[in-house]
Amino acid sequence: MNGLMLDRVTKDILRVVEPLQDDWTARFQVINELRNIVQSIESLRGATIEPFGSFVSNLFSRWGDLDLSVQLHNGSYISTAGKKRKQTLLRDIQKASRKKGGWCKLQLIPHARVPILKIEHIQHNISCDISIDNLVGQIKSKILLWLNEIDGRFHDMVLLVKEWAKAHDINNSKQGTFNSYSLSLLVIFHFQTCSPAIFPPLRDIYPGNVVDNLKAGVRAEVENEIAVTCATNIARFKSRTANRSSLSELFVSFLAKFSDISSKASELGICPFTGQWLEIECNMRWLPKTYAIFVEDPFEQPENTARAINARQLTRISEAFRMTHLRLTSVYQNQSSILNDLARPQILQLIMNSSGSASAPAFNVGNYPPIRPQVHQARVMQPRPWIQHQFQNDIPRFNMGNFPPINSQAPHAGTLQSQPPVQHKMPKTKHIVSSPNVLNVGEPSNPSKIYSGQGQQKWRPRSQRQVL
Repeated sequence: MNGLMLDRVTKDILRVVEPLQDDWTARFQVINELRNIVQSIESLRGATIEPFGSFVSNLFSRWGDLDLSVQLHNGSYISTAGKKRKQTLLRDIQKASRKKGGWCKLQLIPHARVPILKIEHIQHNISCDISIDNLVGQIKSKILLWLNEIDGRFHDMVLLVKEWAKAHDINNSKQGTFNSYSLSLLVIFHFQTCSPAIFPPLRDIYPGNVVDNLKAGVRAEVENEIAVTCATNIARFKSRTANRSSLSELFVSFLAKFSDISSKASELGICPFTGQWLEIECNMRWLPKTYAIFVEDPFEQPENTARAINARQLTRISEAFRMTHLRLTSVYQNQSSILNDLARPQILQLIMNSSGSASAPAFNVGNYPPIRPQVHQARVMQPRPWIQHQFQNDIPRFNMGNFPPINSQAPHAGTLQSQPPVQHKMPKTKHIVSSPNVLNVGEPSNPSKIYSGQGQQKWRPRSQRQVL
């Protein structure tokens, strides 16, 4: 395998799929327009609209969908609407959106586990999935965002894996393959089980089952408790890890790990909470076995995030892993073959157009806008414009119900790392959100953090830790 060639190709792909400033701006405009629609509906008086998913986790590509939750007004307490009411409210949003105009492809999916309204913004070609009271989804997204504080390679790896999966048509739950969330969990699991490990088991970040703590209570207090627990525990794992693998090396080992997933999945389940393969027959919460593959949601146990995958598609998925690994490790590879294996044709064309050739033809396919080469001078880890944060005694203060980045101060080796994880007890702090349901969405500010993909945060497994 030509490692340098693969490194160049992965960087080219990331350079093209990484969101531009305009992509952030467009999404904030879409959120504002939907917020205006929600505010115009009598049955949604007092409700707010809040983003979650890959947009909040900063794991979305330039053409990624937008997940939005309409949070119903319930004073300071967590709102828990029933399924029938959610269906009714989504129909109200559907009618109001049609009346307002500017939207297309409105599709209500009322009988899904989480009822959603699919809608697409005509001007920006951004697809939105709207749900009601999806606080669980919001918290999951924020925890995935915080994991970048342990190691920045996670962000790049997720974007690369999702593009590869799209190129092989295995990133579509409607067609019986992986959804993007389950792909992100596979990356987390790979980071937990590679050698040396990069991520700890997620139970060492948050020891409880997040969904159980979001069923009732004062929303600000519950969010604050989760944030403080995660912040404290993540700080323990921010010292340098022994794993120095490049992104391309991690990607190749990722492919190798899951190349026989179709045979493994019959007996073993993937558990990011414990960071281990677990025997299905010995895990009572996963029985009876009714799924082709089990990728447990670490924040909503024992839900299976890969429940849409069937046996026939699992075979095809396993073959995609195996054949890509085989080709990438072949001595006969070249840059063109690697690109064809890792990215879709439209992405390849965008890479060609951004190569600097003045004679490169203009290109636009589907909803993919023409590339502007001069914009890609540096990739950025876009800050959340609606997040404002302060730190006092290492306890984060929150504004408008959104959690800040984890404190960047890493502990000294051999200090906090050797201590057990902080349990999720309610901290005694008065720094609590005064109005957690308000989201003021504005224009994104200029990027304040340049992301170079280097200087990764590292985690040393317990067996390898020592006082320095």
